[in-house]
Amino acid sequence: MNDATTAAAGETLTRAKLLARAEALVETVRARSAETEQLRRLPPETMAEMRAANMHRILQPKAHGGAGAHFSGMVDIVETISQGCCAAGWCLTQYCSHNCLLGYWPAEGQADVWRDKPDAMVAGSLIPGCGTARKVDGGWRLSGQWPFASGIYGADWFIAAAFTEGDGDQPVAQMHAIPCAEYEILDTWHTAGLRGTGSADVAIEDCFVPAHRALAINETKGGGNAPGCAVNPEALYKLPAFSMFSINQAAAGLGLAQATFDLYLDQARTRISRMSGKSVTDYATVHVKVGEARTAIHMARMLLHNCCDLGMAVAEKGEVASMELKTELRAKAAMAGKLSFEAIDLLFQISGGAGLYDRNPVSRAMRDINCMRGHITQNWDVNASNHGRVLLGLPSTDPAL
Repeated sequence: MNDATTAAAGETLTRAKLLARAEALVETVRARSAETEQLRRLPPETMAEMRAANMHRILQPKAHGGAGAHFSGMVDIVETISQGCCAAGWCLTQYCSHNCLLGYWPAEGQADVWRDKPDAMVAGSLIPGCGTARKVDGGWRLSGQWPFASGIYGADWFIAAAFTEGDGDQPVAQMHAIPCAEYEILDTWHTAGLRGTGSADVAIEDCFVPAHRALAINETKGGGNAPGCAVNPEALYKLPAFSMFSINQAAAGLGLAQATFDLYLDQARTRISRMSGKSVTDYATVHVKVGEARTAIHMARMLLHNCCDLGMAVAEKGEVASMELKTELRAKAAMAGKLSFEAIDLLFQISGGAGLYDRNPVSRAMRDINCMRGHITQNWDVNASNHGRVLLGLPSTDPAL
């Protein structure tokens, strides 16, 4: 790795510096894209380069050496890396979001993760129905099996959500930070798309979690009430965390859509139809779809940055976002993901028979973007309907918001 992408010990990280490193790494991760797909996880070299560049620390608290940047900084970096390799961008956005989430944790819990390894990479699965946490002296005993742990191979820590039990009260959805020595990775990731993300299952059996390494999801709803706000003054940790998560995944989809668009233009400008002998660029239908795809990508980017700005504006005032705004953020980011999908679908339609082959990146893009749509944060029907309910005066159906 060259000096432009190597993080010096003790340096001050900034949004501009980290974006420059992302731009410097794009061609490197693109060159390993096929290998990543075959491995079904990020190659060790890619993991090492991303860690050295410190891009995953864009939303980490400044107190632990992170950039503590505006949420839009994550969008820029993830979009950039995803243009080279969608799997790398997808894993990177998980590391960024979990570093941000840890900023809400009690100070001692943050220190456990970052004291000895401030550049720790943290994976996670925030599905509380996959595990149980039993109250014991000093903390919790955690057990369960969590799917979709993107980037778990090579990660240093794992955040596992589970429902509490055994204290006589209603179960609480709670998150737990677990070091890599205390969980098992199960090789379950055999999929139609996003193959290189290594999103395997994680199994944990009766693991003790100190109280300071657990945090109820209800404490991440914004306004500065999270324990971590006592030590992290940045507005980031006053955001409604689960309302912002749709932005992370959609940023990876945006990068994939932009890369697919750029690739299609390069191919189409020199492509001749086998049937007619005409240049593909002579067809009016191609013109329409190219124009629509480009517009969809631009709209997706605008929506994601608008979400970041709206959320940060409320957080900077130390206010709790209204439920209308929280559901708006989820719906807008899901729409950004939908637009990225539609752009790739349009390009696939005009790629002809060549687009059917696995060797054509447009084919892989279709598989990857379809898998992204399966993520709850990218499900348009779920997020749009909840926003509509709230606008009509009905309660939100998402308890995490």
